[in-house]
Amino acid sequence: MQGSAKQFIEKQLGIGIVSFSMDALTKATGLSEIAAKNQLLRLGELVVRVTPRQSYFLIVTPEHRMMGAPPVDLWLDDYFTWLGRPYYVALQSAAAMHGASPQAVQETQVITDAPIRNIRFSRVRLSFFTKSHIAKSLTQQVPNAAAPLKVSTPETTALDLVRYAGSLGGIERAAETIQPMLPLMRVGELRKTLAAENELASAQRLGFIFKHAGADKLAKAVADWLPKTKKNVPLALGITAERDMPVETTFNVIINAMRVI
Repeated sequence: MQGSAKQFIEKQLGIGIVSFSMDALTKATGLSEIAAKNQLLRLGELVVRVTPRQSYFLIVTPEHRMMGAPPVDLWLDDYFTWLGRPYYVALQSAAAMHGASPQAVQETQVITDAPIRNIRFSRVRLSFFTKSHIAKSLTQQVPNAAAPLKVSTPETTALDLVRYAGSLGGIERAAETIQPMLPLMRVGELRKTLAAENELASAQRLGFIFKHAGADKLAKAVADWLPKTKKNVPLALGITAERDMPVETTFNVIINAMRVI
């Protein structure tokens, strides 16, 4: 006779869900938490815990056994619903979902509203970045996905790549990732993104990248949004901006990076 936990897991899989919380398991089965934990232990590699400190579990079906976990896109939305936190797939991972990442991404990059520890187990690699005003960020659902999944729009992705460039290999790598997304971006959506994010320095750097990539309409949209009077900002953070370095005057960007496009 199958245990209650195994029956619960099979029901989850039957409706296309590959994750669950301890609370959901005990509520559905009537098991105590101790009894539920014991039954899960007997299931061995069929169930894996997302983190040692959290009572959230993934169901590892035979086709995912080599990876040690189901793909992140099948359970990330459910996981953040359980956490009660906002999120979206972002940065290089979002660019890859838009079909525009020039390099293979070895992790899933996610933006949320407050610090959270990166998740590393089996082949799962989740890196988290924080943004206090995430509720204003423009996102979309991944089309034709097997499960709900929020991803930043191309325009939000581009601005985020500039904002977090220091954690992603520098402004040159950000520009390299943005360039293949240029055909996907729309002036109207860019204006909405600039207004929602309201980050002057990041917008200045992004406008500079657009201009030097030949994306004149996008560059003009940024220039029109920016105030007429603005401070000079270095293109690359973490690199000294000397007084004798050239300044691009449309966006007031100090060109302190060797190569951008």
